[in-house]
Amino acid sequence: MTLHTYLDIHPDVAAAIAAGKPVVALESTIISHGMPYPDNVAMAIKVEEEIRRHGATPATIAIINGRLKAGLTHEEIELLGKNGREVGKVSRRDIPFTVAKKANGATTVASTMIIAAMAGIRVFATGGIGGVHRGAETSFDISADLQELAQTPVAVVCAGAKSILDLGLTLEYLETQGVPVVGYRTEKLPAFFTRDSDFKVDYRLDEPAEIAAAMKAKWDLDLKGGMVITNPIPEEYAMPREVIDAAIEQALTEATAQGIKGKESTPFLLARVCELTGGNSLASNIQLVMNNARLASAIAVEFSAH
Repeated sequence: MTLHTYLDIHPDVAAAIAAGKPVVALESTIISHGMPYPDNVAMAIKVEEEIRRHGATPATIAIINGRLKAGLTHEEIELLGKNGREVGKVSRRDIPFTVAKKANGATTVASTMIIAAMAGIRVFATGGIGGVHRGAETSFDISADLQELAQTPVAVVCAGAKSILDLGLTLEYLETQGVPVVGYRTEKLPAFFTRDSDFKVDYRLDEPAEIAAAMKAKWDLDLKGGMVITNPIPEEYAMPREVIDAAIEQALTEATAQGIKGKESTPFLLARVCELTGGNSLASNIQLVMNNARLASAIAVEFSAH
């Protein structure tokens, strides 16, 4: 039984991997659960184009009719975007059930990393990683993304962890798991919609080549797991911290009142923050994903040269 019994690699992606050319993985939860249709489809296609423009091949990852997909057609992206939240949100634990049912699944950071690693892709661009939720000391609500980063060899380029999370505990958890958190041209941890937070990253690296060299050294040394590369949202799209913090506090209060928790909490909180900020956070979200795609492409280009 080979992986290819379950895994389909898009011909463009397969050709790039075979030739040792740069490839950047993209997740699909952002398409089905992160944005409304048709913005989600337009954004997904635009991000792919941006990656191509910067010298890499995009590989949007999902599960379609029970098949693990590394690289999607435009029709498959449309399918995920149009069906939105009817598409299952798939993390590590959900993969076998989605495959067995021959269902469609939108991949989270964790499951995107798994499928990317299966396909031989080492760089992945997303919006923000999951983390330790506020109140996790009693709820134990910790994203599976963090455990995946501890064991799967993929570098994740993101705008930090979503500020709806407990950023301090998220960093503590990553440190315990031996996952390095790199700041691209920053010493402060970016907090998704804002360029910084009260927390520091482990290493500041200012050039994609430095990041690629650290990735190569880590994996050449057979050190398990991935790397978090945090890339602050561009200045002009960043939102004032006080605006975002106030919206998050209100959204958290409402989530508690409505008993929303577990995997439903992140989509609810992000959607509510978007409403409370007059839609500004959606525009910022799109821009930070584009910015991460550009950096991921640059890192993938450098990494493929090793």
